[in-house]
Amino acid sequence: MSQSVIHRRSLLAGLAAGGAALALPARFASAQSAAPIKLGFQLHRTGIGAAYGRWYERTAQAALKRLNDAGGINGRPVEILFEDDGTDPKRGSEVVEKLATQAKCDLIFGPLFSHVVIGSAPRAGELKIPYLVCSEGFHVASGALNRWAMQPGISDVRAQCTSVAPFVTQNLGKKVTLIFPDYAFGHDHRDYFSAAVKAQGGEVVGMVAIPPSETSFTRYFPRIPRETEVIYHVMIGPAVLTFVKELGQFYGKRARPEIFGFIDSLEAVDLNSPGLEFLEGTHFWEGHCRNLQADATEHEKAYRAAVGVDDNGASVSDARDVSTYGHMFSVWETLSVIRQGMEAAGYQGVADRQKFVEAVEAMTGWEESADHPQGRKVFNGRTHQVFAEQAISRVEGGKLIRVHKTAIEDSFYPDAVDYTTQSF
Repeated sequence: MSQSVIHRRSLLAGLAAGGAALALPARFASAQSAAPIKLGFQLHRTGIGAAYGRWYERTAQAALKRLNDAGGINGRPVEILFEDDGTDPKRGSEVVEKLATQAKCDLIFGPLFSHVVIGSAPRAGELKIPYLVCSEGFHVASGALNRWAMQPGISDVRAQCTSVAPFVTQNLGKKVTLIFPDYAFGHDHRDYFSAAVKAQGGEVVGMVAIPPSETSFTRYFPRIPRETEVIYHVMIGPAVLTFVKELGQFYGKRARPEIFGFIDSLEAVDLNSPGLEFLEGTHFWEGHCRNLQADATEHEKAYRAAVGVDDNGASVSDARDVSTYGHMFSVWETLSVIRQGMEAAGYQGVADRQKFVEAVEAMTGWEESADHPQGRKVFNGRTHQVFAEQAISRVEGGKLIRVHKTAIEDSFYPDAVDYTTQSF
């Protein structure tokens, strides 16, 4: 695989020239097969998702080390083959085929950006390979994909919007303007936050859609209606810092609406960057709190150490290298589900892929643990979607301090699909 980076633990390093495996460590000796389980990772190494891809890869490597140190899966070592999809849906489909047919991976996981997932999942279905996404989009639970596609590691936008809307309307204002990227992920925010605000007796007075590849934003802000009480923003891509800075410059020192953002708008960005001072006192949704909170559990602290992130959400080796902490836990937790699913299915090889999917469908959730450091989860096997607690944080002294945590039940919505009734 010319474009893949194959990360093999030292226990896999000994391969004889003729292809026969050397003796494996004792923790793998009881496995029926000495061959490693191969997991394909569809990675946004380049393109507009590159900031996420870099940290998704680091998280996957840390989770893989922990997994193999504990004995792998079903007594077999595990390796991850990373393949760059360029954050491009056409390339994504090609990556799925390459990982499935050339690399002969047992399953594929890891993609984040919605348009890539939507463009790739159909090929996974055709190839009958499990496809576990770390995406947030509603596309899995909507029924738009197929039985091979699952999202067990992170909640979706519809659930997030449903659970945080009451806080926004009760504490910040009822007249809301939405600023969002003009593609599938942003459309989920547009549709489901609008509905959630209306259900809370609020009103969406403005919608500002911005192309996800945009690099200059000032010309969009005059579209914000004067009666706006709350600006709800979510932005993605390499220009997120410019977006937030220009929003602050637009208002300057004059009165402005309250601001509620999704951390996507500032993932991989230092909150103390020049020009972001205006964010003091504003609120953000976080999938996982970037700054270590006063009540952090031992599981959270251990996870943070394993992925090499300090108390401020930056790399322990470079404080300027801010992580995508609000999302990357999904990789760690998805790999945990993969292990649990393969163990429950007695997974031996590609002939057991269907058994793996059925085993995950039978799961109902997980308590907070070393496997699931973000917190407790409820899994809906019919829709292939997980539900989780959401954090709402306030910027205080350049740090994100959690001021509210939603209940998992706050995010439930009616099922749109039952994948278990579909054929494989």
